[in-house]
Amino acid sequence: MSEARVISSVLRHGAAQLPGIVVDSYNVDLQDSQGFVGDRASRRAFVALVEDWRERLRKLGHDDPLGKISPDELKKKKLDKLLLEGEPEAAALVHSAMEEFAQELVGVVCRFLRLKEWRETHSILIGGGFRASLLGQVAIARAGLLLKAHGHDVELQPIRHHPDEAGLIGCARLAPSWVFSGHRGILAVDIGGTNIRAGLIELNPKKSKNVPAAHVAAFDLWRHADERPSRDVAVKRIAEMLRLLIHRSKKDELRLAPFVGIGCPGIIRDDGSIERGGQNLPGNWEGKKFNLPERLRELVPAIGGNENTILMHNDAVVQGLSEMPFRTKLPQWAILTIGTGLGNAHFSSPVPAK
Repeated sequence: MSEARVISSVLRHGAAQLPGIVVDSYNVDLQDSQGFVGDRASRRAFVALVEDWRERLRKLGHDDPLGKISPDELKKKKLDKLLLEGEPEAAALVHSAMEEFAQELVGVVCRFLRLKEWRETHSILIGGGFRASLLGQVAIARAGLLLKAHGHDVELQPIRHHPDEAGLIGCARLAPSWVFSGHRGILAVDIGGTNIRAGLIELNPKKSKNVPAAHVAAFDLWRHADERPSRDVAVKRIAEMLRLLIHRSKKDELRLAPFVGIGCPGIIRDDGSIERGGQNLPGNWEGKKFNLPERLRELVPAIGGNENTILMHNDAVVQGLSEMPFRTKLPQWAILTIGTGLGNAHFSSPVPAK
């Protein structure tokens, strides 16, 4: 049995204990009388608020400030442009929806702060695609101000890395220590409800005495939501993305470890299957009959002649792990990822052995 295979049999997908950090909880589904709490702070929720304002005006006999723009066209760039360059009424409508969304986000944060694991949390990161827009960053800042005004001692901060990169860089924190000996890079995959990203992550041990600093050396993005592929087509596309990155690493003379880290929505069982939470993925990814790490192990060629070790965790967890170098002085912190849905994870530093 190869060294990589031995290691992969010891490591666990979706583990609570990771190198240098403890994952206290993730993918918590909070519900109240109105349904899932997280549904109020997602990209879909924001678009719904914009549409609600438009409908209110139309019912009162007023012109729609956004004209013939369809809900499907309300992407981040379009909304930012309306906010910055649109006619005053169009900008005001988007701003009104942003204000309501910030208030909804405050309600969601307060609900999470009532959880046992979150009660002493003073720092919450906001990741996901919404954070990449100006609109999203202003909404996050507004929610942060409202929390302070309501007497909550908690900071809301946009995640440091761009959302296209955070979920890839965080995969370096899933890797076992042997990866950082004699290798300069790893492969990473970030799977979301709208996009799938794959990256070549370069490790730089000269910048860190602990786990090496990492950055995205090459990157590919596939907006699968536009194509609505089957599960098998999606898996084959991910494998092809990884094969191209392996080829790129050889061209760039970047020595890859036989390791692939994956961030994926849902509750990840220790065998690599998804228990629940994969409803936004293409096809049915839930249940023990489908195992993405095993499928990719079959489809992706062995790196450096060694069988690949593939480790998967929840995508919000992996995004949060990208912030570890900047959270060393905090005993605990959390992340909310605003995208197709709302992801969540809470972290704490491991308690030193006595």
